[in-house]
Amino acid sequence: MTRPLRIVAVSGGLQRPSRAAALAEYLLDLIGEGVPCDQHLIELGELAPQLAGALWRSQLPETVERQLAAVEQADVLVVATPVYRGSYTGLFKHFFDFIDQDALIDTPILLAATGGSERHALMIDHQLRPLFSFFQARTLPLGVYATDRDFAEGRLHDEALIQRARLAVQRAMPLLALSHRAAPAPLVAAAAL
Repeated sequence: MTRPLRIVAVSGGLQRPSRAAALAEYLLDLIGEGVPCDQHLIELGELAPQLAGALWRSQLPETVERQLAAVEQADVLVVATPVYRGSYTGLFKHFFDFIDQDALIDTPILLAATGGSERHALMIDHQLRPLFSFFQARTLPLGVYATDRDFAEGRLHDEALIQRARLAVQRAMPLLALSHRAAPAPLVAAAAL
C-alpha cells in the first residue's frame, strides 16, 4: 500500500494577498484532483522576518527549519514566485540557499511565476530551471506564467491560463503517478504489532 504523495508548494510572494500564492494553491488543487496527496503551502512572506537575517541554517528558528525540512522531504514540489527585476525574489533564492544540495535529486518540480506583463514569461526557463537543475531535480516540462490581468479578486479567472495550468498538470501526471507508486507507506514498528 502506498501513502499519499507529499506535495509542497513554495510561494515567493512577499505580500498578502499574493498572486504567486494563489497560483501555487491552484496548481496544488489540480494535482490533488489527479493523485492522492497531502498538500502543504509555504508562503515566504510569512517567514521573511525570521529568514532574512540568517547566514547559516543553524541560525534559523525552528519554524523556518520545519519548512525547509518539508521541502527536503517532499515527493513533489510546486514553486511559484513573482518576477522581480527579471528574476525570482531575493527571499525565494535565500530560502533555497538553505536547502541541502542533494535533497531534491529527481524530485519533480512544477515551475510557476507571476509578473506584470508577458515580457517576463521566459523567466521560468532562464531563471527557475537553472536553479533547480543545480539541485538535480526534475523540472516538469510546462511552466505556468500568469500576469496581473489573469487574476480577479485574488483568484485565477483567465481561461487560457486555467487551460495552461491544467495542461501542465496533465503532462506531469505520468511522472507524478510513478512517484506515487514509488512512495511506500511508512513501516509500522514491530513493537506496535
